[in-house]
Amino acid sequence: MQILDGKLVSAAIKAQLAEKVAEIKLTGKKVPHLAAILVGNDPASETYVASKVKSCAEIGYNSTLLRFDAQISEKHLLDNITSLNENADIDGILVQLPLPKHINEELVINTIDPSKDVDGFHPVNVGKMVSGLPTFIPATPYGIMLMLEHYNIATKGKHAVVIGRSHIVGTPMSILLSRNSYPGNCTVTLCHSNTANLTEICLQADIIIAAIGRPNFVTANMVKEGAVIVDVGINRVEDASKKSGFRLVGDVKYDEVAPKCSYISPVPGGVGPMTIAALLKNTYHASLGQKVHMN
Repeated sequence: MQILDGKLVSAAIKAQLAEKVAEIKLTGKKVPHLAAILVGNDPASETYVASKVKSCAEIGYNSTLLRFDAQISEKHLLDNITSLNENADIDGILVQLPLPKHINEELVINTIDPSKDVDGFHPVNVGKMVSGLPTFIPATPYGIMLMLEHYNIATKGKHAVVIGRSHIVGTPMSILLSRNSYPGNCTVTLCHSNTANLTEICLQADIIIAAIGRPNFVTANMVKEGAVIVDVGINRVEDASKKSGFRLVGDVKYDEVAPKCSYISPVPGGVGPMTIAALLKNTYHASLGQKVHMN
């Protein structure tokens, strides 16, 4: 069993991007600039945004963090996004989700200029991804593809089972893994909470992408020997032994599943760092007026 070490792969990608930014600075060209919007003070969102801003600083990007009270009006938020769209110095825009219930997330995402949508959530970019056109790939699926590529995971002709059908992870993963490319050329089964015979389907999988958002959902009896497991879940479970009162676990019951795997990603330290690395790559491409080509 080998660990899919997201921290290691992310560090390698950041190092490559830092070299490119250093070259940009030497030639006097524009440095990539990411703008992040944080609404409210959700602890998880605070942590994620802080990691993104810190990563920008580490590799030489410029970043702008706009913080708003949870009571911000939808109009005020949309006006700020429009201002970022019109600001030529801003290359990438991300709005940290989830948003307060009184704000329409779909409307917020649709307001972001598709050419600055480095999260890859805008319908224009989603449509291009489905069509196999160059675009911004959603950061978590893009990060997973980069990790599979780094570890030279065999995907051609393999059966990949994706558990979870969200537009952020599950559905894009099913599309990307079925592409005539590497990583890709998989036969993909997209499963969800209402899938019948889920255990039997998972037992056929050479690759499992667990993104259902349920702690320890994938157990050893669902995994065949030698399978590759990518755990996307980040779930907080109570743990009195921790100062915070909780610990993070994935969607996979790691201790019992890991011994059966050829590769497995841990939580934390697996997909999480790769999501940030992919976001940084999208921002770099945005600064050059490019799109990611993965089909």
